[in-house]
Amino acid sequence: MQKRARVIYNPTAGRELMKQKMIDILGIFEEAGYETSAFATTPEKNSAKNEAERAAKAGFDLVVAAGGDGTINEVVNGIAPLKYRPKMAIIPAGTTNDYARALHIPREDPVEAAKIVLKGQTVRMDIGQANENYFINIAAGGKIAELTYEVPSNLKTLFGYLAYLVKGAELLPRVRPVEVDIKYDGGEYKGKASMFFLALTNSVGGLEQIVPDAELDDGKFTMIIVKTANLVEMLHLLSKVLNGGKHVDDPRIIYKKTRKVKVLPINDQIQVNLDGEYGGDAPMTFIDHKRHIEMFANTDKIPNHAIGETQEEKEAEAKFLKGIDQIPDQTE
Repeated sequence: MQKRARVIYNPTAGRELMKQKMIDILGIFEEAGYETSAFATTPEKNSAKNEAERAAKAGFDLVVAAGGDGTINEVVNGIAPLKYRPKMAIIPAGTTNDYARALHIPREDPVEAAKIVLKGQTVRMDIGQANENYFINIAAGGKIAELTYEVPSNLKTLFGYLAYLVKGAELLPRVRPVEVDIKYDGGEYKGKASMFFLALTNSVGGLEQIVPDAELDDGKFTMIIVKTANLVEMLHLLSKVLNGGKHVDDPRIIYKKTRKVKVLPINDQIQVNLDGEYGGDAPMTFIDHKRHIEMFANTDKIPNHAIGETQEEKEAEAKFLKGIDQIPDQTE
C-alpha cells in the first residue's frame, strides 16, 4: 500500500521561503516513497493542530511540520493525544529553531531540511505534557520566562536570539522572585525562585550549554530552578552557562532529572511558557511521555549520550556480553 505524507506549512514563515520552495519539498518526500500533499495553515486558531489531527486519523504515515517552533508545537498537539501517531518530520523556518537544532536538521535551507527524510534516520522523541497541552522543547515559568513575551515579533524575525539577549538585558533589573512549591521525583522545593525551567532537548534559545547532558528519549525532563533574583548573581550564572555548562552544580539553582513535576504558586500568579508561547497559568502538572513520537533526524550528528539505547540494542548488548563471558580465559 502506498505510504502517504501530509506537509503542514506556514506560508508566511521564513519570509515566505517555505511557500516558494514547496514544489521542491514535495518532490523530495515523493522520492522517499510517500504520496505527498500539502496544507497551508491559516490565521484561524489551531489551524496546524486541527490538520495534523485530521491527517493522523485519516491514516497518513508521515506528517511534516514546516515552519517555526510554534508550528511544530501545534502539529505535535494534534498528534500527541492520539493512539495512532504517524511519524513526523520537521522543516524549520523560524527564528531560533531550537527543535531543528537539537535534531541537527539544516535551518537555513528548507529543501536541505526536507532531504533528511532520505537518510531514513529517526529518533523516538520524548514529548512533554502540561495539563492538557503538549510541548516539544521547553516549559518555563517565573519572571525571567515572562521577559520573552516582551520581545517584539518583528525584532525576533530580524535578529533571532540576539533580540532576546538585548531585550533580556534591558528587563533583567525588573526580575523579582516568586514564592513556589515545586514537587518533582524524589524531592520538593518550597521557597523563592525567579524561574523554573523544564527542558526536553539541549537546545534552548539557541544555546546548547544550558542543558549540556540532555537526552532526547530517556523519559525525563531536565529541571532547573533558579533560586536567586539578584542581578549580579544571575549574570554570574549566565557566565557559567556560557563557560561550558558549569552552572549545573551551583547552589543557587536546583538541577534535577525528573519524569513528573507539579508547580503550585504560593502568592503570585505564575504564567507558563510552552515552547516560547504563553501556555496558561500555574498550578500546573508536567509529565514527560517517553519516546512518544518518532521523528526524522540527522542522527549521525546527534551526540551518542543524547539518544538512549533501544530495547533491541540492549538485548543485543546483553547477548554479546554473555557470549564474551563464555569464552575461556586464555590466561588460566
